[in-house]
Amino acid sequence: MKQLPICFLVFFLLGAITNGYSAQPAEPVNNSVSNQELLSQANDFFRQAGETADKKRAEELYRKALLRYESLSREIVNGKLYYNIANVYFRLNDPGRAIVNYRRAEQLIPDDPNLRQNLAAALDKRLDKIEPGQEDKLLHTIFFWHYDLSYQLRLWIFAVVYIIFWIIAWLYFSSILKTPRWLPVLFLLFSLSLGASLLLDRDQQAGRGVIVSHEVIARKGDSRSYQPSFEEPLHAGTEFTVLDERASWLHIKLADGRRCWIPNNEAELI
Repeated sequence: MKQLPICFLVFFLLGAITNGYSAQPAEPVNNSVSNQELLSQANDFFRQAGETADKKRAEELYRKALLRYESLSREIVNGKLYYNIANVYFRLNDPGRAIVNYRRAEQLIPDDPNLRQNLAAALDKRLDKIEPGQEDKLLHTIFFWHYDLSYQLRLWIFAVVYIIFWIIAWLYFSSILKTPRWLPVLFLLFSLSLGASLLLDRDQQAGRGVIVSHEVIARKGDSRSYQPSFEEPLHAGTEFTVLDERASWLHIKLADGRRCWIPNNEAELI
C-alpha cells in the first residue's frame, strides 16, 4: 500500500502539467466594439479581395485585411485568427509567413480539416524539398501516435488511460477483484509514455521556426564571415528546429538533420 501514494503523486504532477498546457481557442473577438469592428472590416476586405479580378486592387485589399487581422492577433490568441492571417499570406504568395501562421493555428485547432488542407497547399509551394533523415523516419514509424495524433487527442487518451489505471490499481490493492499484476503496470507504462509525449510536444513547440525571407544563405557560424553551409541558399517556408541562439543568429537543424546558422531576422518562430 505504500507504493500507491507515490504513484498518485507522480500522476498528479504529470496530469497537472499536461492539463495546464491544454490550449483552447479563445473567442475571435472580445466584448470591445472596436475589436468587433476590426474583425468585421478584415473579413470584408478579405472577401472583396477574393471577388475582384484586378490583381493590384486585390493585393491592396488583402493587405488591408492583413493589417487588421495582425492587429487583433496582438491582443487575442486564437486559432481561427492565425488561420485567417495565414490565408492572406498564402494569397499574397508569401509561403513562409503563411506556413508560420498555419503552424500557430495548428497548435490551437489541430483537427480543422480546412487548416490541414491549406497547410498542405502552402507546404507544396516551398522551393526546398527537404526529406526527414532515416533516424527521424524510424522514430516516426515506431512512435507514430506521437506524430500522427493531435495534442488534444493524445491529451484525452491520456486522461482516459490515467483514470483506468487508478481504477485497476484500486481494485488490485483492495483485492476487491482479482486483477493480474501486469495489468496496472501496463496502464502505468502507457500513461507515462503518453505523458512524456505531451511534455515533449510542449518543449518542441518552443523551438520551432520557419524561414520567411525569399532566400537566406545558411552559414557554418554565427556571422557573415563564415563560409556557406550548403551550395544553395535556403528558401521561404523551410522549417527548422532551434538549437541555439547567439546575438542576432540562430543555430538550426533542418528536417534531414543538417545544421547551420541563419540570421534571426530571416525567420520567425512558431
